Amino acid sequence: MDLPIETKFDSNYRKVLVAARRARQIQSGASPLIHSQSNKACRLAQDEIRAGMIAYVHTGPPPEKPTLEDPGIPILAI
Repeated sequence: MDLPIETKFDSNYRKVLVAARRARQIQSGASPLIHSQSNKACRLAQDEIRAGMIAYVHTGPPPEKPTLEDPGIPILAI
């Protein structure tokens, strides 16, 4: 099964998750992929993502949006 390599982020949440994982790699001794003005792992990871140097593979099932008919979801009238 070939998993597609993603270069665009579908949400800011996923972007933060990828940046956090890359920051942990840098803290564990991985070499930065670009030169940055900062030495902080979080900033380096963000700069690498902004430069398009980081891609990810989405291995989980695609998210399912619940339907309004689902009895387990409360519907609030505002």
